[in-house]
Amino acid sequence: MEMDEMIAEMQKRFKPYTEKEGDYKTMPEEGVDRKHILEAMSSIIEIENKAWETGHVSGAVYNGQTEHVEFTNKAYSIASQNNPLHPDVWPSSLKFESEIVSMVRNMLNGDSSVRGSVTSGGTESILLAVKTYRDYAKDKKGIAEPEIILPKSAHAAFDKACHYFDIKAVWTELDENYAADVKDIREHINENTIAIVGSTPCFPYGVIDPIPEISELARKNEVGMHVDACLGGFILPWAKKLGRNIPDFDFSLPGVTSISIDTHKYGYAPKGTSVILYRNSDLIQHQFYVNGSWSGGIYFSPTMAGSRSGGVIAGTWAALLEQGKIGYINATRKILEASDKTRAGIRKIKGIREMGQSPFVIAFTSDEVNIYQVMEGMSRRGWILNGLHRPAGVHLALTLRHTEEGVTDMFLKDLSEVMDEVRANPGEESGMSPVYGMAATFPEEAVKDFMRSIVEWMYT
Repeated sequence: MEMDEMIAEMQKRFKPYTEKEGDYKTMPEEGVDRKHILEAMSSIIEIENKAWETGHVSGAVYNGQTEHVEFTNKAYSIASQNNPLHPDVWPSSLKFESEIVSMVRNMLNGDSSVRGSVTSGGTESILLAVKTYRDYAKDKKGIAEPEIILPKSAHAAFDKACHYFDIKAVWTELDENYAADVKDIREHINENTIAIVGSTPCFPYGVIDPIPEISELARKNEVGMHVDACLGGFILPWAKKLGRNIPDFDFSLPGVTSISIDTHKYGYAPKGTSVILYRNSDLIQHQFYVNGSWSGGIYFSPTMAGSRSGGVIAGTWAALLEQGKIGYINATRKILEASDKTRAGIRKIKGIREMGQSPFVIAFTSDEVNIYQVMEGMSRRGWILNGLHRPAGVHLALTLRHTEEGVTDMFLKDLSEVMDEVRANPGEESGMSPVYGMAATFPEEAVKDFMRSIVEWMYT
């Protein structure tokens, strides 16, 4: 496929509203009627919502039940003007945030010494953790050239944090099951190591890293241990209560010193919220920004942002109360059952090979056909799956949307038929398949340059 064809395909997918009626290039001279604005928004969003409402999207919308969405939207609207930057005006935001942190730390076996903050999402939680370890190591150990150990399945946000904060990312290998290789981690610990990262589970394969072993390594070497539970933090505790074989991964392990966990995923809170937790006060003190000499007065902010949305914090607080422990257990049971059924069905499809074992994320590839052509074939049937890269693969993160009647059966039927289609037409590439194929073969710097241009184009 030529570059012009690739751009045309991306135009169709990512910028379908360009040049259509109602496309605003400049601000209107006079305000547009409110009813017209809301109708225009609704006509677009209703079309987009059909994919996730019918369970055709991997992850992205984790609850989606009408009554729940309406409830959290109402909770958001009640506090939509709240700004935690001004706790003297809105002390309710402090109440909501501190109680979210307390509920989540309790779920993760943290005692009263555990501290935390609500953030705008998993990336900000990870950025804050990495920045905190850097500053803590500099202050307490005098480390001027910090390094953080990252298994190759660690989320890209860790690399982003290293890029932002001038930290060396030390990448370690995975084992044959796509989990972090403890031996390789051990061999890369040195006097500049400020923290080790483990995932529960990792985003690409949904595999739970050997957190107990990594935690013990961190404890013995007196370095930080961050658990990225952004994806699975609101699934795994309840899965364990349901009798699933889930290893310890939280503050019950003495070497774990921080955890990131997304409330806006399986916590069923509004986008975007996450929680970053630290084992003690000494660590979180290195997260905060304080300025006592600014001409605008004494200034402090606990997270990256200054002003924050009190509405999403209130919506998150409401979601946790609405679900309760029983609500999360019941939701987890449904997701795990749907995952078991989907995985069993995938194993019967000729040419598909699983990539690791996971409670609720099913990653797969093929040694017979181009897996990106399979992903594109599924896309033509309305499925929006996650493409994996180096090695090539695809994953489906199951949510409550996939527990609706008939969804898993339709997925398995479509996947089987698409596999047959691709097998019969092995060289026929379309859609985003060539883009993934190109990224897999080009040098990394060339891919980065290409993607920077694409990102610029997307927001132009």
